[in-house]
Amino acid sequence: MIFAVVNIGQLVTVGGSPRPRVGKELGDLKIIDDAALLIEDGRIVEAGAHKQIKPKIPARAEVIDAQGRCVTPGFVDAHTHLVFAGNRAAEFEQRIAGATYQEIAAAGGGILKTVSLTRAATEDELLVAARRHRDWMLRGGTTTLEAKSGYGLNRETELKMLRVIKRLNKEGPARIVSTLLAAHTVPPEYNERRSDYVRFVEQELIPEVAAEGLAEYCDAFCDDHAFTVDETRTVLSAAKQHGLKLRIHAEQFRSGTGADLAAELGAATADHLETVTEETLEHLRAAGVQPVLLPGSVFALSRRQYPPARKMVEAGLAIVLATDFNPGSSPVPSMPFMLSLACVEMRLSPAEALTAATINAAYSLALGDQVGSLEAGKRADFLIHEFTDYRELAYFIAAPARPRVFVAGREVTL
Repeated sequence: MIFAVVNIGQLVTVGGSPRPRVGKELGDLKIIDDAALLIEDGRIVEAGAHKQIKPKIPARAEVIDAQGRCVTPGFVDAHTHLVFAGNRAAEFEQRIAGATYQEIAAAGGGILKTVSLTRAATEDELLVAARRHRDWMLRGGTTTLEAKSGYGLNRETELKMLRVIKRLNKEGPARIVSTLLAAHTVPPEYNERRSDYVRFVEQELIPEVAAEGLAEYCDAFCDDHAFTVDETRTVLSAAKQHGLKLRIHAEQFRSGTGADLAAELGAATADHLETVTEETLEHLRAAGVQPVLLPGSVFALSRRQYPPARKMVEAGLAIVLATDFNPGSSPVPSMPFMLSLACVEMRLSPAEALTAATINAAYSLALGDQVGSLEAGKRADFLIHEFTDYRELAYFIAAPARPRVFVAGREVTL
């Protein structure tokens, strides 16, 4: 199937990058005015000026008129907790009344509340819930996303969650990259024997997940109320030995909780980093670890300490922007809202934020050669927006805009 998108007022390609973008490159979106796209069999044949592409459009091609609007790559959300049962609306009220995330968790709420609900749900029930969450993301323009387990904390439910992710990825249209996050928190049945749980994840669950091909990455939550640096090292070292790539929740609430470990182990990403130090940022840069910034969780927890994004850009780090969508600390599925938060609260420019949410995010998932930009050979994942200037994505905060969403060249209708 061949088709062309014509009359594009502003084509934001984010192209020409053989690696994640850093420094001033983050602001170079490679914009083409009065542009067109030529697409065949779900992949981009050419992206360029309309006058250049028009003679190459076959007579049999389907033509889509973008009506002078802005076209960008689909968003790549590189950190989500897509699969879970129920919600934690009651805790939302508690936080509004002044309870902290840690206080709620200590009282049996938080992650463990979702663990209980998720354990009780069937695989099909979780699939229905996850599909609903995925559809929210698709409507906002997310065409590729990462999804973690971590609300099972036992063999049966962790595998159940990973099977749901695999089924949803196969179903499409969004591409979903799967991550094992059994080291999310210590389950209640292991409260008095933490080392046994770490050993279970290390010696039993990771080998099984790797052998069955149920995850591409392994993640761990390194924090005072989750896992220590040594426990996290044990889990992630085992994952690396079994061929899984690494991600890590690090330095969300206190510095010294995992970011240096990400550099030590060669993790793909270190996620959160609200409290990271400049010294550790240099370690991450030297090791090629990409910071994944999650302003949605700072916003939803009513905290004020956002990740030091400007320092990261100045330090030459290839930043990524993601939602951290989850039922507790970031019930926010919208990538456009992340762009707004990144600009307003972290002082990124709209161009830097868009790069972090597309091509840099794609590289953090080892997909930079396939998605994240609009250039020849890549999958035709793109958005036709309701506006003419890419800056409006961040400028119109939480606007109920509905872009036309295309995945592998096919328009998504929900």
